[in-house]
Amino acid sequence: MPRNEPTEVTGEWDGGRSTKRRKAVRYAVPVAVAGVAAATIGLVPAFAGSGSPDLPKISAQDLIAKIAKSDVQQLSGTVQVTTDLGLPSLPGGAGVGGFGGGQGGEKGAGGAASPQSKLTELASGTHTLRVAVDGPEKQRVSIVGGSADYTLIHNGTDVWAYDSGSNSAVHHTAPRDAHRGPQRGAPEGLPEGLQGATPQELAQQALKAAGDTTSVTVGDTAKVAGRDAYQLVIKPKQAASTVGSIRVAVDAANGVPLKFTLTPKSGGPAAIDVGYTRVDFARPAADSFSFTPPKGAKVVSGDQAARQHGKDLKDLKGAKGATEHKGPKDFGGFDVLGKGWTSIATLKGAGGPAGKDQLAKGDAGKFLDSLGTKVTGGFGSGHVFSTRLVNALVTDDGTVYVGAVDKQALIAAADAAKK
Repeated sequence: MPRNEPTEVTGEWDGGRSTKRRKAVRYAVPVAVAGVAAATIGLVPAFAGSGSPDLPKISAQDLIAKIAKSDVQQLSGTVQVTTDLGLPSLPGGAGVGGFGGGQGGEKGAGGAASPQSKLTELASGTHTLRVAVDGPEKQRVSIVGGSADYTLIHNGTDVWAYDSGSNSAVHHTAPRDAHRGPQRGAPEGLPEGLQGATPQELAQQALKAAGDTTSVTVGDTAKVAGRDAYQLVIKPKQAASTVGSIRVAVDAANGVPLKFTLTPKSGGPAAIDVGYTRVDFARPAADSFSFTPPKGAKVVSGDQAARQHGKDLKDLKGAKGATEHKGPKDFGGFDVLGKGWTSIATLKGAGGPAGKDQLAKGDAGKFLDSLGTKVTGGFGSGHVFSTRLVNALVTDDGTVYVGAVDKQALIAAADAAKK
């Protein structure tokens, strides 16, 4: 077809052969997901072929199909994660979303060993991960630190989290049929708690989010971890998005995403850059997935902690006069406005009419002035808090609007909500 002529996409890029790939379907995200993406993405008929290395030309449609068809089930390697959202460096201590939030004691699931406690470390700076995967039942990932490592291991029904810095471990028992759904173009994903930390996971999320608000082309070829790769270039069509582009380097031989790079529209270094620096598609050694707590390690049963947590919540609900925990819906509703790259999440303030201007008064208002930018509109007034990628508008009555959109889009959403 002519190079610049629009491509008609039917979603049948697999030629109807996907139903015959039973083994691949077991380990890959259902081809239907990629089919929907291919049918709705604004595919531009650009072809890879320029740059280095010299690879056969491929269309964006066929490259998406290549990712979807990949049935790689084993790999090991090193992943470098760099995040630059314009946030201050975050401490890596416990206390974020874990079992008991690192409180220690038997009700906290190991304090620093809780998987969720490590997520804040990946939110800024550069980190090195070592990964190994052997199908849906065996995965291992380690965050390599200067003086201590953090490791998650899934082997059959055993799930371990171990923090060498605190010499503490958490053990969970998982049903064999309860593993998380696999990723397209990659083996089974990481254990829960560090998902979204590899190029495969991030590429999957980007493709699932793509729709008619997106342009997808194929850029120059590249070398990633010594492997020849095509580059899928994903760009928002919506001007208000703060995302400039997403580049996904795809292994030319087997379709596995090797690198994920998100660059803000404002320019500068990538906001998120995750890629393999070393990768091997041979089966990892069996002992990669075995774990015995070191002598003297504090071992906590995550199953017991979860049961106790559930019991505590039940007792709290049943207590006479107890105040139930309020979720977003209790505060007026959590909604998503718009679609595609300019979707905006909104959380209404708890104060209602009586809480009007509650955040603008006194020391609270002065504090917000020092952190954010004061804005006004038909909605009233508030403050915009910005990073290189995500912006949030907090109105003076406590309503929050947040998204990967510019300031004017947030103000427009707040104005529209008042009409």
